Amino acid sequence: MKHSFGYKFTNGMIYAVLSLIGLVTLLPFLYVIIISFTDPSEYLTKSLILIPEKWSFSSYRYILSTEMFIRSLGVSAFLAIVGSIISIMITSALSYSLSRRQFFGKKFFLLAILMTMLFNPGMIPNFLLVESMGLMDTIWSLILPAVTSAWYVFLMRNFYQELPEELEEAAKIDGSNDIGVFFKIMLPISLPAIAAFGLFFAVGFWNTYFNGVLYINSEELRPMQVVLQMMLIQASTNVADPSVAAMLQSEQMLPPETIKMAAVVVASLPIILVYPFLQKYFVKGMLVGSIKG
Repeated sequence: MKHSFGYKFTNGMIYAVLSLIGLVTLLPFLYVIIISFTDPSEYLTKSLILIPEKWSFSSYRYILSTEMFIRSLGVSAFLAIVGSIISIMITSALSYSLSRRQFFGKKFFLLAILMTMLFNPGMIPNFLLVESMGLMDTIWSLILPAVTSAWYVFLMRNFYQELPEELEEAAKIDGSNDIGVFFKIMLPISLPAIAAFGLFFAVGFWNTYFNGVLYINSEELRPMQVVLQMMLIQASTNVADPSVAAMLQSEQMLPPETIKMAAVVVASLPIILVYPFLQKYFVKGMLVGSIKG
């Protein structure tokens, strides 16, 4: 089919604008990666670096050789894996229960969950609740307060409501109970939703910062984002000191900026690597609970 000049021109302009937007969005990420691999001596002598002449892994070696940062990576990995599994199980089980018509007290629990979306108790009540439960300075203080989301519960509830009831009836005729129906029938069917929401939970736990500041005092339990913030503050303080800046120039020590960029890359890389493997579930997962005409 032949297209008119106006059609081709419009398509060309759309592609050009989208390419420009994509390039502008991508440039900051490329700059972060380039600076993180730039040799310290070159970074200190040049004001702007687009493509470094000398590539170096010194910033990454420094970060990965820091015991505190390695330990914080382990804490964040534990939060992302264990926290996501617990969040998925609780959210799926709660959503499935609320989707059943025979569930006693369903309206009360739906109203209670809805209230948490409309009214946020605030930082101080949450802090007092965590403290009264004896979770202060424990890894569970970073998991249990963020274990589920009311919005995700409502979305998955709508998803389970759209499934035919004949599936549950057939499973019960074969001798399965409610728990067996949930684990053997409903969870495998809801894999797209679980994959999409599981990734969102994982990203949330991986980026845990505020709860880490509020509830964690022990150095060995600090998540990665809190340690990164401490490193950034320390680097900013050092670079503001003229004596430290002069020492960087004279002794060729690692510039704070390259350390920052390397830390950003190390913190972002695991989540970026996970996205492509779950991409095929995104479209189905994002349509969970949507209104169909």
